[in-house]
Amino acid sequence: MKDSILILNAGSSSIKFAVFARAVDLTFERLFSGAVSGIGNVINTRPAEFIVNQCGLEQSQSQGNNTESREVIAESHGQALQIILDWLERETAGLHFIAAGHRVVHGGTVFRQPVLVDKAVLEKLKALIPLAPLHQPYALHAMEALLIQRPQLPQVACFDTAFHTSMPWNEQRFALPLALAEQGIRRYGFHGLSYEYIAGVLPVHLGKVANGKVVIAHLGQGVSMCAVENRNSIATTMSFTPLDGLPMGTRSGALDPAIVLYLLSRGMSSEDISELLHHQSGLLGLSGISGDMRSLLASSEPAAADAVEYFCYRISREFGSLAVALGGLDAVVFTGGIGEHAATVRANICKTVDWLGIDINTKANQANALEISTAGSQVS
Repeated sequence: MKDSILILNAGSSSIKFAVFARAVDLTFERLFSGAVSGIGNVINTRPAEFIVNQCGLEQSQSQGNNTESREVIAESHGQALQIILDWLERETAGLHFIAAGHRVVHGGTVFRQPVLVDKAVLEKLKALIPLAPLHQPYALHAMEALLIQRPQLPQVACFDTAFHTSMPWNEQRFALPLALAEQGIRRYGFHGLSYEYIAGVLPVHLGKVANGKVVIAHLGQGVSMCAVENRNSIATTMSFTPLDGLPMGTRSGALDPAIVLYLLSRGMSSEDISELLHHQSGLLGLSGISGDMRSLLASSEPAAADAVEYFCYRISREFGSLAVALGGLDAVVFTGGIGEHAATVRANICKTVDWLGIDINTKANQANALEISTAGSQVS
């Protein structure tokens, strides 16, 4: 039996997973990757989907079709997780799982590096649920389910907030009394595991420029941007919670805080306001059609086009802010479902900020090529 590791990443509308097995040279080779996507019926009108890719060399050589895909009923993250666990029980009998790793959105001020999960750690992570209500509970559900099903399996939590602890103090503080900062009210930043990975592989693609001034645009159902220098986080758009910053699939992004006070004074409860800002705003709120960028780009409705234009404009404005934080710009990275696959969105953003020295190759962009800048572009 092969020693293997299970990775789980529970997001706001999907649960992604991967299985890695130890190879002969003691490195780990990815055997499977997959996800249950489209959880619930708020963000998009498509059925939920379960998909698995067989990634290992042996599987690729021995089987013609390496992808399993089917529609599933996944109205909740609990249902989605059970689908994955059932599949693992059925299909990975030849593997010996030695550990499970979890992407956890919020580590607060306590967790600044990966930690072995036990009941005490779980309780501390539960206390952070109000800071990331769309993500934290689902990661914890996965941990608790594995504790029940495989109590001897070591589990490690890795935190999205940890990467941003390198930001300078004036990026971490709000203009609030010091006593509140000492209570943990500060700018944490999120999507850190994604940014950390990208920072780690930048030398492969950029050479010496990898340590320069880079803006990473993480564009998916959750949306944020990060300014990176020497491959460390300098500034990012999300702050105290993943609700702040740019408009997202169903999340509002940054607001005048007085809007919340106004809505409270008009009789809305805090629960109703939370539902509004987390689940009814963003692209869904702007368009009245969908929070799924694919649906909006395919729609002929003017409201869909307006939502896409607004989305691109706000991202373009943030490029200017992050370029100031860096004192220049050497490279831009697009990632996330929208960043990797929506050529129209990338083109609109890059056209608006071409004054920063960005010039994209239209054909490469349309083909979703790895590098989409022209040879003469000042910014990669």
